[in-house]
Amino acid sequence: MSFLERILSNPQEYTLDVEKLGECKIPSPIRNRSDFIQDHERIIVTENQKLLHFLTKKLGEEPSFERAGPHQKIFHDPAWSRVAIVTAGGLCPGLNHVIKGLVEILTFDYNIRTIYGIRYGYAGLIPSYGYEPLMLNPDNVDTIHEKGGTVLGSSRGQQDTSELVDTLVRMNINLLFCAGGDGSLRCAHDIAMECKNRKLNISVVGIPKTIDNDLQFVGRSFGFETAVLEATNIIRAAHTEAKGTFNGIGLVKLMGRDSGFIAAYATLANPVVNFCLIPELDFELDGKHGLLEALNRRFLSGKDHCVIVVAEGAGQKLIADEPIRKDASGNILKKDIGEFLKNRITAYFQETKQIASVKYFDPSYTIRSVPARGTDAIRCYMLARNAVHAAMAGRTDCVVGNQNDWYTLVPIKLATLERQKVSLSSDLWRALMDATGQAVYFNGRAKVVDAVLP
Repeated sequence: MSFLERILSNPQEYTLDVEKLGECKIPSPIRNRSDFIQDHERIIVTENQKLLHFLTKKLGEEPSFERAGPHQKIFHDPAWSRVAIVTAGGLCPGLNHVIKGLVEILTFDYNIRTIYGIRYGYAGLIPSYGYEPLMLNPDNVDTIHEKGGTVLGSSRGQQDTSELVDTLVRMNINLLFCAGGDGSLRCAHDIAMECKNRKLNISVVGIPKTIDNDLQFVGRSFGFETAVLEATNIIRAAHTEAKGTFNGIGLVKLMGRDSGFIAAYATLANPVVNFCLIPELDFELDGKHGLLEALNRRFLSGKDHCVIVVAEGAGQKLIADEPIRKDASGNILKKDIGEFLKNRITAYFQETKQIASVKYFDPSYTIRSVPARGTDAIRCYMLARNAVHAAMAGRTDCVVGNQNDWYTLVPIKLATLERQKVSLSSDLWRALMDATGQAVYFNGRAKVVDAVLP
């Protein structure tokens, strides 16, 4: 069953409406504002008219999400509010920007002074770990955005939901913010459900942290643009190395466990790339239309160098004989396609008695550890700002997204239902095929599958 079919088959379970704790009765302490939003303000989920018409026909109304922003009446009393902020999962550019944004909006807009930074992800809410929370304020977060990583630390691994909520209750927390990706947001959803079952008025709001840009309906997630920018320098170096020797091959592995957005965008941003391999592309290694013959074909055509960009989740079927390993969160760890390709390409040219030199680059940890740059940093602050406004208005079990210039509130269950992937019939992929010319080297047989709306 496709992603859309799952939603349409059970619209009540996969609702586009965000959970509310109750009626907003408290006047907002924000003064001199002209941008208060109304509860009925909604943002259409897509500008694709064909898709919009299809969804409207099936749902009986235009599909839309609640617009994010400050409300004139709020649910939580700022004078009694206590906040916890969690950063979970892998590192990502912009985490410190998000933390700073949350603290500043909570303090300056709502005058909330009790803000706990939970150490090392959700583990910081489990007493047995003994991680003491940090007290956060505008002064001690003033310059954290200049550094990569997260001042709170992070961790992977599933924790007991009931124990997490017990800690929130003991700490009298009524606002919980989680900056996390797919797994971390699922945990936030479980916390929200446990709070609902216990009839606790705790707002649980997520900020979408996925460097792979693979969450549904949230637009471009923070950290992604910075990752593409950082990858540019690596690809440039790979190109220089490739040109530095006859039949030189610069091989770059970029992040992207299940979705190839970073590899695709970095390739388009650097037209020196000749092959881009992503998890969505079912490519072969051997045979007439495999990658090895495609490389040979490029060299035989008179080109004396080549640059390959591969996403970490690409080509996993090619190394299926290696044992399956999982991380602390239960995610299947991808096998090292970069090292595998380096060895196989080297062996191929040795066996065919041809000159070739492979230079392999794996910058994953370097890229994800830098601070956010440019518009990426702006997106961090805007996501944090709208997360605070949503929580104060009693919204819960939601994640902040953005549609162009608009910010929206998306139910976590919907955002994490299925990973967003690169469509091989999209303008993005077709532009990439034009930029690389890899279809020519695959002998006109690069595999492009047209996606058809149901």
